[in-house]
Amino acid sequence: MANFYNDNKELRFHLQHPLMEKIVRLKERNFTEKEKFDYAPMDYEDAFDSFDKVLEVVGEICGDIVAPNAESIDAEGPHVVDGHVIYARGTQENIEALNKAGLMGMSLPRTYGGLNFPIVPYIMAADIVSRADAGFVNIWGLQDCAETINEFASEEQKAKYLPRVCNDGDTMAMDLTEPDAGSDLQAVQLKATWDEKKQTWLLNGVKRFITNGDGHISLVLARSEAGTKDGRGLSMFIYDKKNGGVTVRRIEHKMGIIGSPTCELVFKDAPGELVGDRKMGLIKYVMALMNGARLGIAAQSVGVCEAAYREGLQYAKERMQFGKAIIRFPAVYEMLATMKAKLDASRTLLYETARFVDMYKTYMHISEERKLEKEERDEMKQYQKLADIFTPLVKGMASEYSNQLAYDAIQIHGGSGFMKDYPVERIYRDARITSIYEGTTQLQVVAAIRGVTTGAYLAQIREYEAEKVAPELEYMHRSLIILTDDYEQAVKKVTASNDNEFVDFHARRLVEMAGHIIMSYLLLLDTNRDRMFLKSAKNYIAFGKAQVKAHAEFIRSSELNDLGMYKYEM
Repeated sequence: MANFYNDNKELRFHLQHPLMEKIVRLKERNFTEKEKFDYAPMDYEDAFDSFDKVLEVVGEICGDIVAPNAESIDAEGPHVVDGHVIYARGTQENIEALNKAGLMGMSLPRTYGGLNFPIVPYIMAADIVSRADAGFVNIWGLQDCAETINEFASEEQKAKYLPRVCNDGDTMAMDLTEPDAGSDLQAVQLKATWDEKKQTWLLNGVKRFITNGDGHISLVLARSEAGTKDGRGLSMFIYDKKNGGVTVRRIEHKMGIIGSPTCELVFKDAPGELVGDRKMGLIKYVMALMNGARLGIAAQSVGVCEAAYREGLQYAKERMQFGKAIIRFPAVYEMLATMKAKLDASRTLLYETARFVDMYKTYMHISEERKLEKEERDEMKQYQKLADIFTPLVKGMASEYSNQLAYDAIQIHGGSGFMKDYPVERIYRDARITSIYEGTTQLQVVAAIRGVTTGAYLAQIREYEAEKVAPELEYMHRSLIILTDDYEQAVKKVTASNDNEFVDFHARRLVEMAGHIIMSYLLLLDTNRDRMFLKSAKNYIAFGKAQVKAHAEFIRSSELNDLGMYKYEM
């Protein structure tokens, strides 16, 4: 099989982004860790070589083991025995292969056995694993929960749990959702009560739709304050499977990502350890946890886009109709070119977001070690703002594109794509969840609209606009300046209404307009560095222009009293 890193030159391109050197220097504290750890890098080139080699290993395992196992895992699936999950045979093989390669705890500090990688190469690994099997990445990628422990747990808790993730390959889960608390996590009812005799918190209740719910270490959102009904009564707890008290009632029978067990859990006096401060579970810790998870789903979405595009392209080259390969027909090659443009646009937005997260998270950890200089504090705040508005944007845009590319890949296959003879049937089913879990696309819009109304997206677009591009690319640059003006006028029209419902009504259109322009600019800047993105930049800007113009015209002709046409009587 192919190496899923080496056969994708776009990945190494993003790994070599100019901002990466600064990220690595900050992450490595100017490369001082080489004095404590033999495998710490001596300089940026050494660090990049480590990222490159590790991602080659990820690519090899995904090409040789994870991808070939995907179909059998989809057919076999996990099952429950005596209240606990038994993975499909292929899933267990995947876990063992990645654990032996030391690919758990990639971004965790070396003190706990991690690789101390920035977020970018970790997200890149998730992108690669997702291409191989979108269901399996939900098990491997939940190591991201360890980041929340690293950020907010006590030193004792970090020393207790993080080495198990890094060295023992322990899997993780985040137990948030309940039967009556889906998107509205303020409604969580699972109770946490302090037991004086046992000197521990005891967790009681039910959690539902929990990905990898029988993982070794879980982060549990529970109501610690009796009599409360909102988010201020919720705290975060660590549950250790070794201590017992949780059983898997059932595994959900799902449309896709079948290899990933989605569990209903019953907690009966399950011991839990409080993370950080009481009452901050939803307000602070879950928000950080969810942002990390949303970036992970964006990576999963890009991996699905990659898989769908490659399957469609390969089939179009091989399938003969009317005496020639179907890729020679305009209806097909236009579809493939648009798929590639959406893939490249999603990926460039993914790694831009990951770099923003890297910068602000690294400064945050440094601030725990020493006082930041004013310039550093200002940079941290700026990158945090960018990470906060780009995370819902990339999750929303990339997940919608993963569904579109999977749909188009099926269409290219025709009737054959509807059969289980080809991987696109599984990819299509796997893609569907990406725009639903960790916050639906509609909820991402709710989060992202702040970037529109505060002018944060526009400010960042102006930053991209100020970048110099080669003369032969200037025509695309001018086109985007005009589109930005259309976007700015649309925002003014909607916000001038001073009506929240009118803003909410047009929120999706405004967020998508910002997304199209940002992704177009990022592709243009990528093309300025490497002409391999030229076709995608041209095609995406043409596509984005049509979308932005359509939304702008809809908003221009829209009035507040039009909303009544869309409302249903209750």
